[in-house]
This record gives sequence, structure tokens and C-alpha cells, in this order.
Amino acid sequence: MADKKVTRRDFVENTTKAALAAAFVAPKFPSIVPRHVLGGPGFQAPSDTLNFAVVGFGGMGSGNANVLAQVENMVAVCDVDLAFADSNVASKEKNRDGSPNAPGVKLREQFNKAKKYTDFREMLDKSKDIDAVIIATADHNHAVIAKAAMQAGKHVYVQKPLTYSVHEARVLGKLAKDNPKLATQMGNQGHSRDGTRSIVEWVQAGVLGDVKEVHVWTNRPVGYWPQAVSRPRQPNANVPAGFGKNFSQGAINNVTAYQLATAQYSMPDGLRWDLYLGGVPEDVPYHPIYHPFNWRGWTDFGVGALGDMGAHLIDQPYWALGLTQPTAIEASASPWGTEPIVPRPTSGPTTKPCTYPMATTVTYDFPARGNKPAVRMYWYDGGILPPRPAMLPDNVQMNPDGGVLFVGTKGVLMHETYGDNPKIYPESAAQAATKVAKSIVRIDTSHEVNWANAAKGKGTTSSPFEYAANLTETMCLGIVALKTGVGRKLVYDAASMTVTNIPEANQYLTRNYRKGWEV
Repeated sequence: MADKKVTRRDFVENTTKAALAAAFVAPKFPSIVPRHVLGGPGFQAPSDTLNFAVVGFGGMGSGNANVLAQVENMVAVCDVDLAFADSNVASKEKNRDGSPNAPGVKLREQFNKAKKYTDFREMLDKSKDIDAVIIATADHNHAVIAKAAMQAGKHVYVQKPLTYSVHEARVLGKLAKDNPKLATQMGNQGHSRDGTRSIVEWVQAGVLGDVKEVHVWTNRPVGYWPQAVSRPRQPNANVPAGFGKNFSQGAINNVTAYQLATAQYSMPDGLRWDLYLGGVPEDVPYHPIYHPFNWRGWTDFGVGALGDMGAHLIDQPYWALGLTQPTAIEASASPWGTEPIVPRPTSGPTTKPCTYPMATTVTYDFPARGNKPAVRMYWYDGGILPPRPAMLPDNVQMNPDGGVLFVGTKGVLMHETYGDNPKIYPESAAQAATKVAKSIVRIDTSHEVNWANAAKGKGTTSSPFEYAANLTETMCLGIVALKTGVGRKLVYDAASMTVTNIPEANQYLTRNYRKGWEV
């Protein structure tokens, strides 16, 4: 019989299972030696340590790594801008008073010893000791990297939103279903918090009665990243410098675009801009208005405020109400940021969207589920707040940063981003909530460690792709409605992944890819 190759991942998982089995079948002669005997307090055996890599270390990736580096082993770092990644580590090494920050010091140690790459494909090909991969790039590259990592047999943790499009969400959801031994997690950390789990228990226990209406809002992107702006571009030769006497919004947008283009911004040394673009088919020139961080509002790279905060806010009603996919979606918005179409068309539109609107509303209609009524969910971003429901007391403020309102027949439930600070009104409904037993397991670790433990065969992940892909699809359908046009209600058939009443909307369920970067 041919020898079966045993991977390190199999070894980690099987060692854990064998140790647990030994603890139960051999009580007189335990084979498990306590960790403190092996290596002192806090010691973790190498066989119980996860080798992880991070792709996209400059933002959230460094934060995720900072958590895991305290208990696991970071063996590889991949970023198109390694100098910027290094600066993120440096920012965590000291406290504000200049004293050493112990977790940051540990992160620095792990970062320095980790192998460095700028191309995730090279990393997956050369670093065979990787068990698991954190993916925290800009949204447009999430799916292609996650797909490659999963096909290489790696556990994956992907920052929210899981994907850029509905199509990509379907691809990763199916990959997770077809590979049940891979631990998958989306980085919507509120899903692991106690507040979210209490919300789900209260709603499902009927404390609010029938919930037919939900309002979800965020102040993003205001004050966070650019949206509703034009792409940097050189003015035509006959365009006068400055504003002149024209201070219309269009003139201001144009002059801003000209100034951004003429300012001297050199590409940072070492930045692999071609790899940053990834699957984007257009050759977008480098500009700091895209990288670092500012990419989220650009249609090339991000999914706007809905993609950013929807995973933290739509998550709670999606779970609590047992929602699947909406059957109808309609969007309204302030103007998009646009750029000229080149060459200029002889007929039809002469501009195209390049950044998301500053403020949007999206209405989702979800069908009845068993004995649960149909639900209408309203999304608001850009600082727009929903109308106050009658059962919300006048002295209770809706958090302007973001929140959720469940409107039921017996009461309303309001909470903040991540499921924090949930409150129920009126008092009779709040009292009923105190009698609801805890039926959902609480996560006693961080969202990242929950994933790492699952990768080692200890429990399951909090927000696996089977759930996260569905949530992401709903979020992305709001973007599809937005791109299709204000005031056009889409009728959606989830079974066939098709908008049935407006055929041209289906192009927005996916995107065009640069050759070699298809998902």
C-alpha cells in the first residue's frame, strides 16, 4: 500500500484529537503532560501552534496579526508595500507614553523572522509550512487570494466584506462547502460578541413580537475616506487655472481633480502597484488617494460604506431573523463621483461613475420564512438617520455613528455597531428579555483566536463562509441596485442568481477581470 502523505495540518489536528482521546481512555496513566510542566506558564507545544501568514499587512491585517502573534506563529507576510507594513508594526511597538508595548514587541519579533513576499502566489508556492492565511487586502483582491489559499489547502480568515461581488461570494461559499475541513472566517468580529448573541436570542424568543421592519444606518464614509469625488486627471489645455468665478459643485469637483493630478506624488519605493491593481482591468495610475486606506470609496477597489459597515450592522438582523436573500432591492443616492469616458462618446453618457455616492439608502424586501413574516430592511449611509419609531422614547438618541433598529409588534430593539449596547423598549419588552435563557454559545476568545482554534480542530468558527457568503451577497445586491440606477426596483431570483426584471443589472453581479486574475 502506498504511503499516505501526512501534512503538518493533519499532524496538528490529529495530535489534538489523540491527546483528547488519551485523556479520556487512560485516566490512570495520563499521556498528556501539562503545558506548565513542559515549558513553564503560558507554554504552547509546537504541535499545538498554528503557522499563519498575512496577505495585506498595512491596515486591518496588522491588527489581526497582532492578536494572533501573541499565541500562534507568523511565518510569512505578504504585502505589495512592505515598507508600509513595517511602519504599521513600528506604530504598535510603543505606548503613547513611549514605554514598550508588550504585544507590539512580540509582533515585531514575529514580523522580523517571517518570510517576506509581495506576491501571494509566490508565497503560497514557496512557503509550504503555512497552515492558515489572513487576507486583509483591498476588497477587490479578497476573493482571488482566498480562492488560491483554499485550493492550496489553507484555512482562511478574510476581512469584511468577504468579497467584492455577488459572484465572488458564491464562489467562496461553494469552496467552503466543498472543503469542510478548512476553517473559514470573515472578519466581522461583532458576530463573536455577547451583545450580538443576546440580540439573536431575544428576537428569536419573540420578545419583540413579529418583526417586519428593520432600519440599519452608518455615518460612513463621512470623515473617513473619499467618496463622490472625481478621479485625479489633467485638465484640457484650454481650461483656466483655479476656480475663476464658477463655484458650482461641478466646477469644484473638476478643479479638485485637476489639483490632485498636478500635485507631485511619487510612488513609494518598493510599492508593487501592478500587484495592488490585481484583477482591475483598467491601468489605473498610482495615486495616494487610493493607497493606503483611501481605496474603499473607489469602484475599482472597494464596495463603499455598505461593504465596509454592512458586515457589522446587517449581520445582527440577518442572523436573528433567519434571513436568506432578498427578492427585491431598490436604491436611492446622492450623485456619484464621475470621470470622463475616454475617448468621448458621440452619443449617450460622457461620464462614468468612479466613486460611490456620499449618501445612499437601500431597501431590501425579504420573503416570509415559515411562520415568520416578510421583512423590509432599510439601509442608510452618509449620516442619514431613519425615522423614529413610535415605541422609541423621545429622550433616547439614535447613535449618529451607526446602529440598528428592529421594529416589532411588541417592542423595538436598538443597538450600536458590532451589536454593542443593545436596548429594548418599552419596559415590558425589556423585562421579558431578562427571562430569555442563553441558548447560543458565547465566544470566550477573540474572533481571530476563535478561527485559529477551529483550524486546530478545536470547535467551529463564529462566522464561517457558509454564513458570511450569504450575508455578503445581500450587501453586494445593494451595490447592484445602486449601480443599476436610482428608483429602479430589482426583482432577484437567488436560485438562479439572476435579476429577472432588468437584464442589464446582471452585469453588476460580477465584474470584468484582468487576464490571469479571474475568480
